[in-house]
Amino acid sequence: MAQSGIDYGGMMHRAMQRLIADVLRGVIQNGLPGEHHFFITFDTRDDGVEMADWLRERYPEEMTIVIQHWFDNLTVDEDGFTITLNFGNSPEPLRIPFDALRTFVDPSVEFGLRFETQEAGSDDEEDEDEQIELGDSDRNGDDGPDDPPPGGGEVVQLDRWRK
Repeated sequence: MAQSGIDYGGMMHRAMQRLIADVLRGVIQNGLPGEHHFFITFDTRDDGVEMADWLRERYPEEMTIVIQHWFDNLTVDEDGFTITLNFGNSPEPLRIPFDALRTFVDPSVEFGLRFETQEAGSDDEEDEDEQIELGDSDRNGDDGPDDPPPGGGEVVQLDRWRK
């Protein structure tokens, strides 16, 4: 079916994915500068997501990873990225397609992107991608899981950054 207009939402979605790919490629080349770190939430049900069975069982729908102190084997390609993170002293490789991303947040500079899932045929502007607004007061408090895995595999909830 031919489109009758410009797909701004789809174009913005792809541009945001390219931005994240460029940021991750910069980390591969130069490491994480200063206080930069990332919370990346993704849909674990996406066909292209590769992760250990025990992680998929623990996070059957959505998972947030933290790229900060310890990570290894970060690679980026046209469709997504791979990374090894440490979950309870167990290094686990992950493959995350860009299409599986739900949020990307760098709280050190109050930057965030949210990828909204769009229903087929939906023209509602509220379904388009939007930017997450972060504030200093929103970073206080403990909204993370009760028992975070040690060693850099912390999974956090992003509700504290949502308005």
